[in-house]
Amino acid sequence: MAAINAVKIFSGSASNYLAKDIAKYYGKDLGAVTNLKFSDGEMSPSFDESVRGCDVFIIQSTFPSADNLMELLLMIDAARRASAHYVTAVIPYFGYSRQDRKDRPRVGIGAKLIGNLLTAAGADRLMTIDLHAGQIQGFMDFPVDHLEGNAIFVPYLKSLNLENILFASPDVGGVVRTRNMAKFFNAEMVICDKHRKRANEIASMQLIGDVKGADVILVDDLIDTGGTLCKAAQLIMDKGANSVRAVVTHPVLSGKAYENISNSVLTELLVTDTIPQKQACDKIKVLSVAELFAKAIGRIRDHESISSLFIKY
Repeated sequence: MAAINAVKIFSGSASNYLAKDIAKYYGKDLGAVTNLKFSDGEMSPSFDESVRGCDVFIIQSTFPSADNLMELLLMIDAARRASAHYVTAVIPYFGYSRQDRKDRPRVGIGAKLIGNLLTAAGADRLMTIDLHAGQIQGFMDFPVDHLEGNAIFVPYLKSLNLENILFASPDVGGVVRTRNMAKFFNAEMVICDKHRKRANEIASMQLIGDVKGADVILVDDLIDTGGTLCKAAQLIMDKGANSVRAVVTHPVLSGKAYENISNSVLTELLVTDTIPQKQACDKIKVLSVAELFAKAIGRIRDHESISSLFIKY
């Protein structure tokens, strides 16, 4: 019989690689799950141990395919029906977060829909890191623990001892995120202002600010095809920068992303393991979020402040 309010950590199939490390840092074995699949692809996940009265943490990033999201929802429902005391959805990469507003006629707001689905499935809480936009937390009808990738990236960047560090936002929408990173170094920032023809296709880009002689760090929450980031890096180098690196939490890396990065002027691309790498690339360095999530789980269990995990200016 499971102990009342005992912590149990489980993983969906897409994030098993990360969940094992989170459970290890937390000091527990990953819970056993079986995911039966019918011949048409329909899933039926089940827990292989009792969760009655337990605080259950289900780890699953919701990157494509949509099966990852569906598996998470089914696991939340299964935990709720098995009388779990509290169910937290741990979603390191929150898919559909780019659809956070109605920016043109006749479109859905995907991030809000995901919030509704999590509520309907029975989640009590969401834990994630570096949402595309902070206001997505307001789409949830339950508490959200929004962790910050700065806790991982800042120590590494400081270890590089760059003499003339300068931060850059690859677009206007990322200014707040970039400014927050720059504050840790008491550094200035510049902006790459882009105009898109359509999704994943840039019509033009211009640089606002002076980068001559600087070691520039581009900051973003996710990288998809890499087109924007690589074009911004080239523009920065053309304007006289000494070097350019990029710090991106979620490595979606679709299409020709790996080719674009390999052929770019980027010295280094720093990412986390919220999404697994599809192939090796010499320019990509992966930093793990496992210990950060493990500490956050411990603080939730002990009813302590999550903000104590944030690094201070």
